[in-house]
Amino acid sequence: MVVYDIKPWDDETDMKAMEQCVRAIEQDGLLWGTSKLVAIGYGIKKLQISAVVEDDKVSTDELAERITEEVSDHVQSVDINNFSKI
Repeated sequence: MVVYDIKPWDDETDMKAMEQCVRAIEQDGLLWGTSKLVAIGYGIKKLQISAVVEDDKVSTDELAERITEEVSDHVQSVDINNFSKI
């Protein structure tokens, strides 16, 4: 399981739309889990979302890049917050 921290461009970013765009990313071996908004300062919140990934099918780094590229209107950066093998 991987927990991603997805940071928006600013405090005016539509976080619901951003989450919908992230969840719209589909790939064999990828299952999106729970999410929450976490305050990071100056009125800005980041999206913290978990994902279950199969090692053989999904690269966590490539998925982070894909989120950044495909949701670039909303996303400034993506970081891995937590990574654990199940």
